[in-house]
Amino acid sequence: MEIQVLRYFYAVAKTENMTRAASQLHVSQSTISRQLKALEEELGQKLFIRHSFSIELTQQGRRLQDQAQDLLMMADKIEHEFRTWDEVDGGDLYLGLAESYQIRWLASWIRQFKEQYPKLHYHVTSGDREQVYERLDRGVLDFGVVCEQPNPDKYSYLLLPETDTWGAVMRSDSPLAKKKAIRVEDLAGQPLFASEEAWEHDLPSWGQDKMASLQLEGSFRLAYNGSIFVREGLGIMLTFDRLIDTSPGSGLTFVPLAPKLEERLYFTWRKDATFSPIAERFCKYVLEKNQMSKQRNTD
Repeated sequence: MEIQVLRYFYAVAKTENMTRAASQLHVSQSTISRQLKALEEELGQKLFIRHSFSIELTQQGRRLQDQAQDLLMMADKIEHEFRTWDEVDGGDLYLGLAESYQIRWLASWIRQFKEQYPKLHYHVTSGDREQVYERLDRGVLDFGVVCEQPNPDKYSYLLLPETDTWGAVMRSDSPLAKKKAIRVEDLAGQPLFASEEAWEHDLPSWGQDKMASLQLEGSFRLAYNGSIFVREGLGIMLTFDRLIDTSPGSGLTFVPLAPKLEERLYFTWRKDATFSPIAERFCKYVLEKNQMSKQRNTD
C-alpha cells in the first residue's frame, strides 16, 4: 500500500466526491478511480458506495479513513522533520491538546520560543486523553496536554500551574442559573451534555452513587459545539470554566459544581521518544521555564 494511494483515498473520503478530490490533488479523476479500485482489490474490501454525484464510505472505508489520517500525519511529520533537521532557526512541532483555559501557558511558551526560532512551525490537534496518548505512542505527536496524571514509567510530564474548575453551563434564564453551586440532585431529570470521556472518567467522582439519576442527552468533544445546543435550550453542559463565553449579555451562565470538582493538566511526552532537533530544544526550553517559575515561587 503506497502513501500516495492513501492520499487519494483520504481526499475522496473527506470530500465525498471524486471530481473535487481530483481537483484538490491536481490529478485526473480516472487516475483516482483506478487507484482506489486497485486499493479495494488489494484489501479485499469494498470501501465506497458510489452514487450518481457523491460517494459514501462503507464501514470498512470509515475505519480506513481513521487509520489513514494518522498514517498521513506520520508521513508528513517524517518528511518535514528530515527536511528541516539541519535548520538552526526553525522546524516543526506536533502537539495534541485537551480543551482547557490553561492552554494559554503553552501558547505563551510557543510565542517566546518562536522569538528564538522564527522559522518554527507548529501543528496542533485537539483530542481527549485516549486520542492524545495513542498518537504520542505512535510518534505522530511530540507533546500532549492531558487531564490526568500520566504513567510515570512511560511518560515524562510537567504539571501546568493552574486548575480547571468543573461546572454547569446553562441558559441565563434557567431557574438553576440563580444558584451559587450545582449539586447532583439539581440535575436529576435534566438533559445533560458532556464529553464521553468526562462522563465515564471525571464526573463519577463528583456524582458518585447518584450518577445513575443523571441523563446524558448528547456528547461533545468540543465545548463550543455543546454550547450551541445549550443556547437552543436543549440541555445543560458540564464542562470546565472559561471555555465558553458566559459573560453578561452572552445569554449563558456558568455555575460551579458542589462539591467542588477540579482538574489538573499535564504537559507530557514519551520517555523513550527520539526528538527532532527543534522538539528537543522546545522540551529543554519548557523545562527551563518551569524551573524558573518554581524558583520565583519559592523566593
